[in-house]
Amino acid sequence: MEREVIIKKYNLKIEELNEHNKLYYDKNNPKLTDSEYDKLKKVILNLEKKYNFLDHEKSPSKNVGYKPSKSFEKYAHKVMMLSLSNAFDKKDLINFEKKIFNYLNTKIKFDYSVEPKIDGISASLTYIDKKLKVGVSRGDGKIGEVITENLKTISDIPIIIKNDSFPDEIEIRGEVFIKKKDFLKIKKNFANPRNAASGSLRQKDPKETKKIALNFIAYTYGNIKNNKFKLQSDFLRELSKWGFKTNKHNTVLSNIDDLIKFHKDFEKKRFNLDYDVDGLVYKINSLSLQKRLGFTSNSPRWAIAHKFLADRATTKVLKIDIQVGRTGALTPVAKVEPVNIGGVVVSNATLHNEDEIKRKDIRVGDEVTIERAGDVIPHVIDVDKTKRGKNSQVFIFPKKCPSCGSNTIKEFNKITKKYDAVRRCLNESFICERIAIEKLKHFISKEALNIDGLGKKVIEKFWELNFIKYPQDIFKLDYDKIKHLDGWGNLSARNLKNSIEKSKTTSLQKFIYSLGIRHIGIENAKIISENIKNISSLIKIIKLKKFERFLNIDGIGETQVNSLNNFFSNNINIKIVIELASILNLENQRFNKSGKLKDKSFMFTGKLSGISRAEAKSLIEKNSGITLTNVSKNLNYLVIGENPTKRKVDQAISYGIKVIKLDELNKLLD
Repeated sequence: MEREVIIKKYNLKIEELNEHNKLYYDKNNPKLTDSEYDKLKKVILNLEKKYNFLDHEKSPSKNVGYKPSKSFEKYAHKVMMLSLSNAFDKKDLINFEKKIFNYLNTKIKFDYSVEPKIDGISASLTYIDKKLKVGVSRGDGKIGEVITENLKTISDIPIIIKNDSFPDEIEIRGEVFIKKKDFLKIKKNFANPRNAASGSLRQKDPKETKKIALNFIAYTYGNIKNNKFKLQSDFLRELSKWGFKTNKHNTVLSNIDDLIKFHKDFEKKRFNLDYDVDGLVYKINSLSLQKRLGFTSNSPRWAIAHKFLADRATTKVLKIDIQVGRTGALTPVAKVEPVNIGGVVVSNATLHNEDEIKRKDIRVGDEVTIERAGDVIPHVIDVDKTKRGKNSQVFIFPKKCPSCGSNTIKEFNKITKKYDAVRRCLNESFICERIAIEKLKHFISKEALNIDGLGKKVIEKFWELNFIKYPQDIFKLDYDKIKHLDGWGNLSARNLKNSIEKSKTTSLQKFIYSLGIRHIGIENAKIISENIKNISSLIKIIKLKKFERFLNIDGIGETQVNSLNNFFSNNINIKIVIELASILNLENQRFNKSGKLKDKSFMFTGKLSGISRAEAKSLIEKNSGITLTNVSKNLNYLVIGENPTKRKVDQAISYGIKVIKLDELNKLLD
């Protein structure tokens, strides 16, 4: 699946999740069942695990809920409460370990702390001098709600710790949940057990919370003063000594085969437990190794959730539609007879691409098996050809764009030496209607200009009315016309105007991302903006077609440069950028200049010992330095490992660049 298609569908799912989070956490009126919500979240987290370029400020890996309610006092977590990436099979676990080894640049042996993943609500408890001082909900992962008095009503949570080994200051994290038998007594008042736990914790009156039989299982720590623990399993044992309940099924295992066997056995008996679980959590047992591995932007590198099997069902393909994405990718979607899968009525299933349809020989009228697993929407896993009718016809994928009628192509990938699986419309601009509309939706999205009130449906409506055809038209809207539209009025039109005015001030990074250039995601936009500093420089580069200069930037390659050249070979796109530059107030990027390596640039050559390039680069960037991929006069240090490239070393010396080894870099970092 092409990168742009993945990002588009990922963002759509994020919006869907955020809407349900609002209903669930803020309105206490969920429209999804417990399992439906988990599967929706699982879809997003699995995509983030599979595609490391996916990132969203409202991802469940960063927020895991919804922004705190105004009804509760807010509390900033000292250590963010991030979510876990997901695994569904042995292959996912192998890939998980592979990423760890790649990051460490070596293979090492380690044990896993294995813990059941209880389906409840996360909460943190901060103890100072052995007394519970504050209890907080997870909130959006960064900011939680203070619900101390409500948490104190849970008998599993000790208010005062009497054990002498208890730290002077520690944040205990765990899961609040309701047992199955207790939920049966109150199920008429709540949609599911998780909703019951959430609703109970967010009562304004703790006396109302006390009426619900809530439970608490402790599983980790957040902030801790003078941490002396070496193993996760040791910490779990100590939790029990301190008076916290831990899961009796916690164990330590040594390899993936043991994890698979334990998962298989546990899945069979999970229905006999008196609480709901939706998988197992595997954490590297060594806390020092956890610390070294650290976090990605959305999850810890040292832990993963191994989910239980996805639900499946059989149905009939009624029609195959072809959708056109922002970058022209043609994506087939099967319209199927509605079928209930795990409590969710499914009527659409992705067919991924033309090659997938051919490989599985999917046809209109076929009886197929649908699975709701890690894809953005349910997908077809196989076809029952024994039930295929005599008049069944092979599906012919269109060679013309269903939106504009232009020719479509499959691009040749120079790296794989194969043609891409995705067929693409050649009108990657505002000539193709569907591409144009999707580009406009991207332009106003949360990660781009973030214009409240101008959602996807509004974009489509304004397009039909000829209010908007290009991004710059957004800033020329006639609000007198808008306020007379059905569903609008003076107030809503005025709010939209205010949102659009507010969006005029944004960062150069977000502006570059908002253009929707293929292969230029959030991280690439950030890298480019840091390099050019201001919009004037960007326009100059665009006019001179000097995108090759970006090849010297770590993180930008030929794919991105070719994409920039293609995008700005279209005069419409150039005109859009120039007009927007005159409308928007594009702030220069603000950089952290306080680190030990501020204003210093580094490049690596040769194999590093005991550390990967990724980890070394991360250390440099955390200390305000930058990394380059080519030797130039702008380079300050060439860091050499084993078997460095002689040409690069000689070139560095000729430029007067300091050549250092890894231990010298460590000295610079102190």
